[in-house]
Amino acid sequence: MTKGPYLFDEFFSSNFDESLSPFLTPSSRKFAKNLSLKGSLAAAVFLFFAFILSFYHTPSSYICLLFVYFLAGTEAFIETIKDIKKLNINIDVLMTLAAFLSVLIDSALEGGLLLVLFALSGAMEDLVERKSRSALYKLHEIAPTFALVVSKNGSIYEKSIKEIQAGTHIMIRPGDVIALDGKILKGSSFVNLVHLTGESQPISKQEGDMIQAGALNLDGSLVIEVTKSSSDSTLSRIIKLINEAQQTKPKVQNFLDQFSRAYAVTIICLSASFMVILPLFFGIPMQGNEGAIYRSLAFLIAASPCAIIIATPTAYLSAISACARKGVLLKGGGALDALAECKMIAFDKTGTLTTGNLRCRSFERIYGSSCSEEEALSIAGTLERQAAHPIAKAIYEYVSKKELLLHEVVSFRSLAGFGLEAVVLLSGKHQEVFIGNPKYILAKANLDKTAHDLLEAQIHKINFPLCVLLIGNNLFLFSFVDELRANLKENLLNLKEKEKLSLVILTGDHKESALQVANQAGIDQVHFDLRPEDKLKKIEELSTSFHLAMVGDGINDAPALARSTVGISMGEVGSDTAIDASDIVLLKDDLSLIQWTFSKSKATLSVVRQNLTLALGVIFLATTPALLGWIPLWLAVILHEGGTVIVGINSLRLLKK
Repeated sequence: MTKGPYLFDEFFSSNFDESLSPFLTPSSRKFAKNLSLKGSLAAAVFLFFAFILSFYHTPSSYICLLFVYFLAGTEAFIETIKDIKKLNINIDVLMTLAAFLSVLIDSALEGGLLLVLFALSGAMEDLVERKSRSALYKLHEIAPTFALVVSKNGSIYEKSIKEIQAGTHIMIRPGDVIALDGKILKGSSFVNLVHLTGESQPISKQEGDMIQAGALNLDGSLVIEVTKSSSDSTLSRIIKLINEAQQTKPKVQNFLDQFSRAYAVTIICLSASFMVILPLFFGIPMQGNEGAIYRSLAFLIAASPCAIIIATPTAYLSAISACARKGVLLKGGGALDALAECKMIAFDKTGTLTTGNLRCRSFERIYGSSCSEEEALSIAGTLERQAAHPIAKAIYEYVSKKELLLHEVVSFRSLAGFGLEAVVLLSGKHQEVFIGNPKYILAKANLDKTAHDLLEAQIHKINFPLCVLLIGNNLFLFSFVDELRANLKENLLNLKEKEKLSLVILTGDHKESALQVANQAGIDQVHFDLRPEDKLKKIEELSTSFHLAMVGDGINDAPALARSTVGISMGEVGSDTAIDASDIVLLKDDLSLIQWTFSKSKATLSVVRQNLTLALGVIFLATTPALLGWIPLWLAVILHEGGTVIVGINSLRLLKK
């Protein structure tokens, strides 16, 4: 159930385009879209006719100019009056002042050109900002405002998602966007998570599976039990994070915002001073196209830093939006600045470098010879296919690859937290079998001393997760390791070679497991057996030499994530605490996106530098010639506004994924 116009409270709490206002009718909404751009283009048409008519019929030219000043100057004039009342002398005041002063020196056409280009530039900035906020607009467009509630008596009715509490049952039809986070109670379907993770491949969801708000239900009908209210849903949290990211300003932008007011006042004062100094000391007339007023206005326009002011926000907004569409959420543009400075990246192991899913590492006989390894594996697979524990799943997958025939189970009993007991048919006879926790087997089975000692030795020798199979007096041992994430070594190699980063593992796991993962992943520096406070101390220690990024997923990683230069959390397996403590969230748990985000951070800083260089270049190249009378007013206008538009367009390059 997608949404149409925004609700009143949503609209007033947003900074969205006026065309989304719930006060407008559909036809008015269509007309209101890009209204500032339409008004600017209309003013440009009247300016063109004013210019042509100035050669043939001056009164008609003035009438056209009235429309130009009305369409392009009314809003600017009103805003300028408000700003002056508040003693807020800014760039807009400076531009409007220059445009209307042009009329006093008989340069109304140039003033009209300034207003038109200033209005067009502002409209272009709005379009650039809207484009750079595209991820947030798309999320709001897909976010449902109502859901179908299934009552206890089976009736179905529509209700605002803001009034739906956890525990409520709601129906999701094929083609609906999931309104709230929940657990599937009835039905199965394929869902598309592209808006949440950037991954467009459909994912199968069955009864008992958790499902996130914002996912698109593709084919089956579902009944889900709501687990989170609308304010806490996955989609709401993502929208909140993007909003926070776009409103949080990097250091450069904060400096330029503070700088702009002082700069505008300085330029206005200098321009006014030149109007007095040029006639008084250099004998230049006050009026005329070569006069002091004309030159001072040209200087004022050329020196206006509009391009400088939009150089950073448009770049960061574009980068944040591109990251969001890729499945990388940033909590502010400052995260990009900090990431670009990092020289080292630390990883938690379990759930970050590994999937958290166990894989059978080895299978070996410990004691006994009356049962072959093939028979033992077959019996283990027979039992474990009926259990849901991660170890049971790993054993069954391991046995399945051997393509062995399974045995007949006569009786079966599962002991939660310990293991399985069963009687199987082996060589025509009933055979009692135990499989599970080594300590459970030691306590349960009647082992002779040799078998008991051998098993205890193996338990102390191997630090990996273990599972023991006992068939008669035959003992077999399974050992397990975490499954590495797909393409892990390649992803980490890219971080080392392309981004020149040092890699380190910080884990609470034991030495053998940590070293094995490090060897497989190609990481040289490993710190193991770390408690949360130990991770924090290690981060503080490493941060004294380098700006450091930390990647983690668990509650125990949260202090280290918060202390590091940049904290990066895993969005799918990550705990809420880790996500809250981090600066960047990988929605899809895709480690390849870390290198992509590092590249995007450096590209963003590069575009900001390009924008600032271009903006400053226009100012330095145009101001002195304008004051000397070499650059006419109309050319100063074009140089100024042209630089502003180019800066905006250059920032849009960062939208590329």
